[in-house]
Amino acid sequence: MHGVKRTKISPEAAEAKRLKELTKIQAYTALEEDVLARKNAGDYSPEALAQTTALLDLNPEFYSVWNYRRHILSRGLIPASAPEDVVALLTADLRLTMAYMKVHPKVYWIWTHRKWCLENVPPGPGATSGWREEFWRTELAVVDKILSVDARNFHAWSYRRYVVGSLPPGSARTPADELKYTTKKIEANFSNFSAWHYRTKLLGAEWAALEADKVAAQKDKEFELVTQALWTDPGDQSGWLYHRWLVGTAPSPDVLAREVANIRELNEAEPDSKWCMNALAHNLLLLAGLSSEAEAASLRTEAKALLERLEVIDEDRKERYRELASKQ
Repeated sequence: MHGVKRTKISPEAAEAKRLKELTKIQAYTALEEDVLARKNAGDYSPEALAQTTALLDLNPEFYSVWNYRRHILSRGLIPASAPEDVVALLTADLRLTMAYMKVHPKVYWIWTHRKWCLENVPPGPGATSGWREEFWRTELAVVDKILSVDARNFHAWSYRRYVVGSLPPGSARTPADELKYTTKKIEANFSNFSAWHYRTKLLGAEWAALEADKVAAQKDKEFELVTQALWTDPGDQSGWLYHRWLVGTAPSPDVLAREVANIRELNEAEPDSKWCMNALAHNLLLLAGLSSEAEAASLRTEAKALLERLEVIDEDRKERYRELASKQ
């Protein structure tokens, strides 16, 4: 690092370091060979499970070892265990995945294994409240905690949708509950793309079952929310993507004219914001498609000028802008 004095390492120390690293590599290789040999031999013993734990401690992205671990559980240990022992086995694996997620929160295979564990919890004693229900209720609290640490972890948001959809009836979350949750996360950080994306899933499903006038009223509220985000940070892509989705759900001349006017105002305040210009050009072209011939020509001319400006300030996408402008 700059400003840090380099310390010269003696040949003896360098050799000792090399040998230490070599020992680690040899130990890892031996462990990997042992686990894969057990896998090929169909070893589903407790010893095999322990070896997969040791290997995953070193490399939690080793997906075939996760697959083997599930085979050890499903083909060996779970069939030979009493229900309460199965609960203990799966609880241990849930703790294991949680420990890994703290260090590797975006490794897909860890999340996949956690899902598998939850799906294999036995029903348990009691007709209405057993182990399975308790595990799912606990899991929602777990994902809440994960998102409180990293509110933009898209793996965690995807996992939340999965958990919410799997909750038992007594613990079910309504779309309104989840919308409030996303609002809280968005208002804390408007650049939370994953929260905006989750919101599209919730509203898309809800609006499909509502009458048109109720949908229109809800959309107006959504435009108010996203407009706050756009004015707060016009350089952030998250709000603009949500805005484009919202416009695209049912573009009408009135809504488009209103949004074009709003974005024009923002563009005047932030003349070099590429996302603002991009959105303005996009909405101008949508409005042109719903306007009279004379109005459409004027709107397309304005959009073309914006696209030509974008070629200059956003060179990485200049060919895309050039192609769009050539069509106007």
